[in-house]
Amino acid sequence: MSKIGVHSFVWSAGSSKEELEKALMRSHELGFELIEFSYLDPKQVDVKWLASRLEELGLKVAISMGLPAEGDISSGDPAVVSAGQDILDRAVALVRDLGGTKLAGILSSAHGKQERALTKKDWDTSVSALSKVADRANSAGVTLNLEIVNRFESNMLNTAAQGMAYIADTGASNVFLHLDTFHMNIEEADVGLAIRHAADKIGYVHIGESHRGFLGTGNIDFAAIFDALVAIGWNDYVTFESFSTTIVDKDLSLKTAIWRNLWSDNIALARHARQFIELGMQTARLKAELVGKAQLPTA
Repeated sequence: MSKIGVHSFVWSAGSSKEELEKALMRSHELGFELIEFSYLDPKQVDVKWLASRLEELGLKVAISMGLPAEGDISSGDPAVVSAGQDILDRAVALVRDLGGTKLAGILSSAHGKQERALTKKDWDTSVSALSKVADRANSAGVTLNLEIVNRFESNMLNTAAQGMAYIADTGASNVFLHLDTFHMNIEEADVGLAIRHAADKIGYVHIGESHRGFLGTGNIDFAAIFDALVAIGWNDYVTFESFSTTIVDKDLSLKTAIWRNLWSDNIALARHARQFIELGMQTARLKAELVGKAQLPTA
């Protein structure tokens, strides 16, 4: 069986107790094993209540985020870098307090289209700042999973290879890659090869279609992706992510350019995604078995 998660924005962009409860229950009822929340503010959320509900439902949790411009840890302004470290430290604490182990997303620089190329100084500043956060996160039992995103959402980590170089520079044992098929489909020379190449540094995986809608209705070669995940022995979570104008988060929807309504029935969308990923991984396993099994005569 595959470990499959769902992004909470499939259900709601709100963080009221009622909206969170609905997201939890729908994720649980449709058979997802993990729910991912973005941009949760502990000041506006009853963290103890949410942690208890996750435990009661047997749901694992991941938190994702993108650093704001005023918290860009690659900035030349030390005050901005310090603010970014504080944001990351608070996010790590939230993951810990919810009983999770994964902080994911755009953690190495600001999320959004940049107007200039990255410099070596920017890179080194980011690596230094994130290394310190990683050290503190390690004590909390939390991994930092750096999302590799397309050129319009970051000027730093656009390919898995860049992410691996960044991780190597941190020297941290709890920093990994957060790979996302939507972004990889834009930037990687070959998505399957990139997954195989990055195998031991992958910490989290997002499954999303080229247009952010129903899986299998865009141009992503999911068979090759599932084959690669099986080939590297991936047995951690893959999380379904999809966006539509039906559910709008003011910050994320603008930064990710969600202009079209790709779906309106989120239950049908999530049910289909759960089945699509499960069948895709199962098929990839069956193929791998056939490839590795010699059919020899017995008589």
